[in-house]
Amino acid sequence: MSEALNLNSRKSKAPLGVGVLEVAILNVKTGLSADFEKAFNEAQKIISSMEGYISHQLKKCLEETDKYILLVNWATLEAHTEGFRGAAEYQDWKKLLHHFYDPFPIVEHYV
Repeated sequence: MSEALNLNSRKSKAPLGVGVLEVAILNVKTGLSADFEKAFNEAQKIISSMEGYISHQLKKCLEETDKYILLVNWATLEAHTEGFRGAAEYQDWKKLLHHFYDPFPIVEHYV
């Protein structure tokens, strides 16, 4: 992963240990990791501006090329599933990122 990209963010909008953790394994199409990382660098500005967002991390897999894990801390489940996904800005997020995935990721939530 490029050292120039800051793919992790912590904006203290809620105390640590509070809220819901969104987890998504992202399988990026072969050879598109660099383009994905550039697009994510833009997309993270969208997600971090959403109501109920706390922080996120994008980590690249060491064992499998073009594989990542995305961890997003939300204040509530609804902040993600209704607020973010229902926002107009989500369409921009989709345009930036969704074409990179194969298969499309399963998203799960943890407390």
